[in-house]
Amino acid sequence: MTVPTHILIVKTTSLGDLVHTLPAITDLANQVPGICIDWVVEEAFTDIPTLHPAVRWVIPVALRRWRRTPWRLTVRRELAVFLKTLRMVEYDWVVDHQGLIKSAFIACLAHGHQRWGLDWHSARESLATLCYDRRCAVALDQHAVARNRALAACVLGYELPVEPPNYGIVSPFPSPVDLVLPEHYVVCLHATSRASKNWPPEHWVTLGRTLTKRGWTCLLPWGNEHERLAATTLANEIPQARVLPMLTLRELASVLSGAEVVVGMDTGLTHLAVALGCPTVALYTDTVPKLTGVLAGKMSWAINLGGPGQIPDPKQVVAAINKI
Repeated sequence: MTVPTHILIVKTTSLGDLVHTLPAITDLANQVPGICIDWVVEEAFTDIPTLHPAVRWVIPVALRRWRRTPWRLTVRRELAVFLKTLRMVEYDWVVDHQGLIKSAFIACLAHGHQRWGLDWHSARESLATLCYDRRCAVALDQHAVARNRALAACVLGYELPVEPPNYGIVSPFPSPVDLVLPEHYVVCLHATSRASKNWPPEHWVTLGRTLTKRGWTCLLPWGNEHERLAATTLANEIPQARVLPMLTLRELASVLSGAEVVVGMDTGLTHLAVALGCPTVALYTDTVPKLTGVLAGKMSWAINLGGPGQIPDPKQVVAAINKI
């Protein structure tokens, strides 16, 4: 098999899924020194691929925004610019790491000699496989990080590495402007994409008060007005807790990387914390951590607690923090 020198990765969303793909990028770079890797990603998440030094170029796409108003002239113009950008480079291989019809369609539009993806039984949307020239069988009962690494190994034909995942993120990160952080702090990632994933507010308050007694300040990030109000409510009940200002993903990476520990729900920022090497406790109430839980890399510590119908209590979280 001819080894490609220029690959396009298609993985557009979401934040956690993008973080789960980073170790596969590290594997590719280790197997083919000097390989050029470009990445198509949703515009809101362009910061994530740029954290990896092996990613040369990030191509933003705005499918989420465009599909709300597809009839607008500005949308059609932006789509034309995206298509032109996507086809500027003639890739050796285009690899769809998402396995959805939308990502497979993007892979088809790119200028590539071969299009790779998951096979009919491995892709999340089986019809997506009709768009590929070559397909890989990857077991569904693996963690998402392992599935991405297995797909990359299949594409390049190398033996899957046995080492722990290396997310490949390099610092330094830009410090948030005019934000003075306490010397010792814990980041509490209290917000999730849906209510069923949330941890009870009273549990956050109990945990926050316990951590405050240890001399740690609880920092509460947010991403929209609803999350800001929730953070403010928690901060009113937790002594010395601070609600952070609105931050970019790269600024949040800076804050996370300096934390004593990160406690978070099933959310992309929790996975980012692990990728940054932060000691992390992840709380699951509605999803199975075996498949999408936090997975420690070479230089990080991570513990998953809970699962569907198994809500961790604050004592379990404190015990996990003591362990890591």
